[in-house]
Amino acid sequence: MDPKAITELMPNWKELGAPLHTEVTEDHTMFLTSSFAIPLPVISHQQNHGNYIVSLGQVTKWMSEQAEQLGVEIYPGFSGSELLYDEKGAVVGVATGDQGIGKNGQPTSEFQRGMELRAPITLLAEGVRGSLTKEAMKGFALGKKAQPQTYGLGLKEVWEVSPEKFRKGRVSHTLGWPMDFNTYGGSFLYHWEDNKVAVGYVVGLDYTNPYLSPYQEFQRWKQHPAIRPIFEGGKCLAYGARAINEGGVQSLPDLIFPGGALLGCAAGFLNVPKIKGSHNAIKSGMLAAESAFSALEKDREASGRLLTSYPEAVKSSWLYKDLYDSRNIRPAFNYGLVPGMIYSGIDWLITKGKEPWTLQHHGKPDNEQTKPAQQCAPIDYPKPDGIVSFDLLTNVARTGTNHNENQPAHLKLTKQDTPVDVNLKTYAGLESRYCPAGVYEFPKDQDGKQTRLQINAQNCIHCKTCDIKDPTQNITWTTPEGGGGPGYTIM
Repeated sequence: MDPKAITELMPNWKELGAPLHTEVTEDHTMFLTSSFAIPLPVISHQQNHGNYIVSLGQVTKWMSEQAEQLGVEIYPGFSGSELLYDEKGAVVGVATGDQGIGKNGQPTSEFQRGMELRAPITLLAEGVRGSLTKEAMKGFALGKKAQPQTYGLGLKEVWEVSPEKFRKGRVSHTLGWPMDFNTYGGSFLYHWEDNKVAVGYVVGLDYTNPYLSPYQEFQRWKQHPAIRPIFEGGKCLAYGARAINEGGVQSLPDLIFPGGALLGCAAGFLNVPKIKGSHNAIKSGMLAAESAFSALEKDREASGRLLTSYPEAVKSSWLYKDLYDSRNIRPAFNYGLVPGMIYSGIDWLITKGKEPWTLQHHGKPDNEQTKPAQQCAPIDYPKPDGIVSFDLLTNVARTGTNHNENQPAHLKLTKQDTPVDVNLKTYAGLESRYCPAGVYEFPKDQDGKQTRLQINAQNCIHCKTCDIKDPTQNITWTTPEGGGGPGYTIM
């Protein structure tokens, strides 16, 4: 975590007890082949001097406590399920979801109607591919001037390793194996505190082979001879996964709409080469708050206003510069791993983000990148050994995920036949592989045929991958009953 924004927000965060304890002491980058790890110079975007290794869950929990002390009201256990509009189509608030609806769609004895939370200004900070953000993006055509957003799926585990293998403050990144030269992906290893190591793998969701499984790639990567020894003798404590923005400044939508604005990763403020977004999310929140405060001072009751000062403030802030200076790194990898590495080196040594050009993304969204299965080769993944690599359901149990099982599935199919007629026939049932939680499967009937898609919605860890990667956009992620989802504590 880059502490720049939180220092601006709360200069005395250390005295207040913020859980930023482990400062980065060393950076390493390696290129992996199937057998070797080749050290690489650490480019400027991945130099972490002055940054901290943190649990973002613990940081946000601490920040919520600070906010409540200032009088902010926080409503855990309630999901924002729909936007509210006035007669002119401007956003005037959010409605929370109903609770106590049974699987049959009928109210149960525990039914509780959702609430309307109305406000002159509504700020959406849902993270990547939020359902309300998606509604606002479509309804107000916020992305019409931008490149299509592109995404990655980040998978993460937290391990307790043997003391002799722990190097507090050490940060390592790898690229190369097990990805092929045309698929974007890479890993991180953060030696955090108390012998804990946060380890993860990110796969660009613009991958083309429907047989690819990001989860299996992560498990296979841990078997590399330079990686496996770190975890031998250790214990996996937690697992999780989440989609991340990778589009950068090229994919930033219009940030405002009548009655509100987009913040953080809802807008796409992640810096991909740095693999960091929390500093930009905090900064965007500060800028939006200042714009909202100024607007409310002028007229507290007016609705449907445009916070025009917010995008102007973003454009003139270090947040925008942070994204602009790294704008060409991720799209350079669209030409392949080697061209991407070469371009990153040139950017680091010579241009430093000052190129007079801006590289473009694919020009089409990630769901349209997938090739038919007949054009691709199946991938043979090794079986998990239960020591360093694990089967999917074992790791899902480590997420602490819990949903009320007596509720309608929050993963909606627009057309019920599409999973079998299109995804299974054309893309070899890719849902069963892109999902990092075992939500989707095509069970065989008594004749050995796969005739339906089974949705295990109770497994969902809210990563949003299905909403992004489904080829025909037939799956829509909606909010489950409030309070349901993964129970991350140290992620």
